[in-house]
Amino acid sequence: MRPLAVKLPLCWAVTLLLILTPLSAMVDSGTVLKLDRLLPGGMGLEALRARDRARHARLLLGSSPPAAASVVDFPVEGSGDPYTIGLYFTRIKLGNPPKEFYVQIDTGSDILWVTCEACNGCPTRSGLNIPLEFFDPRESSTASLIGCSDVRCGSFLQIGEKKCATSDFPSPLCGYNFQYGDGSGTSGYYVSDTVHFATIDGNEQVTNSTATVIFGCSNLQSGDLMKSDRAIDGIFGFGQQELSVVSQLSSQGMAPKVFSHCLKGSDDGGGILVLGEIMEPSIVYTPIVQLQPHYNINLTSIAVNGQPLPLDSSLFLTSSTQGTIIDSGTTLAYLAEQAYDPFVNAVTASVSSSVNTLVVKGNQCYVTSSSPEEAFPSVTLYFEGSASMALKPLDYLIQEGQIDNARIWCIGWQKNTGTGVTILGDLVLKDKIFVYDLLNQRIGWTDYDCSLAVNVSTSSTKTEFLDAGQLSLGGSSHRAHLKLLPTCIAVFLVHILLYAKQYLEHTQMAKLTYIGGSHSILH
Repeated sequence: MRPLAVKLPLCWAVTLLLILTPLSAMVDSGTVLKLDRLLPGGMGLEALRARDRARHARLLLGSSPPAAASVVDFPVEGSGDPYTIGLYFTRIKLGNPPKEFYVQIDTGSDILWVTCEACNGCPTRSGLNIPLEFFDPRESSTASLIGCSDVRCGSFLQIGEKKCATSDFPSPLCGYNFQYGDGSGTSGYYVSDTVHFATIDGNEQVTNSTATVIFGCSNLQSGDLMKSDRAIDGIFGFGQQELSVVSQLSSQGMAPKVFSHCLKGSDDGGGILVLGEIMEPSIVYTPIVQLQPHYNINLTSIAVNGQPLPLDSSLFLTSSTQGTIIDSGTTLAYLAEQAYDPFVNAVTASVSSSVNTLVVKGNQCYVTSSSPEEAFPSVTLYFEGSASMALKPLDYLIQEGQIDNARIWCIGWQKNTGTGVTILGDLVLKDKIFVYDLLNQRIGWTDYDCSLAVNVSTSSTKTEFLDAGQLSLGGSSHRAHLKLLPTCIAVFLVHILLYAKQYLEHTQMAKLTYIGGSHSILH
């Protein structure tokens, strides 16, 4: 994390100088501006800045348009390396008093759920060196159980298999049962409680905010979710259905209906995750396919070394049995069965002559002492709307081992046997900005160094940007610098006019002139 870097914008610095400077010093013959006034009432400088910020907010309230939803910032931990962690996760605080949970970032599902106190067979320790917690609604003063008779249970809590059964609690609860693509599953019941998060508004202020959301309380897990080597507290679904946290916060006006992530592909992993739109001029967009349960986009063709694969474009059309899904909850990538062999054959035919090929456990692999960029071809995915995604060799290869000075590389994309579904997981998503614009129903991306800062839009007009690089939930590290030049000029001019009025009331000798946007006060 980068150290805290708070910058007083230039307009506030100039305004503060004007406030602290006596009027007489400004018009004193032959002198320059001079700061010689004591702070009022022994007030400290920081307290004065706070008072000024409050006054400026009141001053601009009547003339400025309503503030847009704030950017919500989440920390990102973990990595996409399948041999170390193999997932990206964030931290979220729930309940009162707040309790922190580590949850996987998953764009392939909709529900936020965490492990509950009475979970049967759930892991109690994690190989990821994170503390595992259990949510107990009886220990939160703001928790509310959702019963089967609750109108919310019958209206939009339809994701997964809704069930109603009597538990240890006195009334039947609105329950769920989710099954994931890897065979794992979870079941439990729905809870309404407070979620705590960091927001950054258009005035570059970082605020600890809260909202009431509905999430799952898991009391039974199966499959890989029961394993302790990569155990976490739950899954944070970023899908677009009504029950996702993105949709819930957006409907409450707490966040824009768009989120973005930038997942670092380096060994230490991490990255950026915000409820807001990361802005980069090189981002390309493609439409989200409507009426689908996942983030489906229309893949039209694949090229290896610039040469399109001999595939019928109808192979990628979206239906109940085929299509292309963006899923951060998947570690690798899965290619539709009919496209897999042509893809692997094209890569093998395009490797440099110094590369030796071999098969390891049914996977096509290669041995080379050259760098992947030198030895392997580029791959390009083409999508609807003339949007393309250029992939480097490390976006489709994984390292399996080493022989002397040569490394063994294998195709990291897997054959999605028996289906025409293509899933782009973390292997492809890493080292790129991805924007999920739910309002305009589109997904965008571009290559990016995710260790750098990003600009996040806080306005529907896209005229204000937030430097949200390396933001951290919990207050340990925040960087926020907003480009607010029009507001600065307005505040600056207001103060100039106020001083002019004050001065003219006391003397008739002053003349106020404006020169090229700056000001000078002359005799």
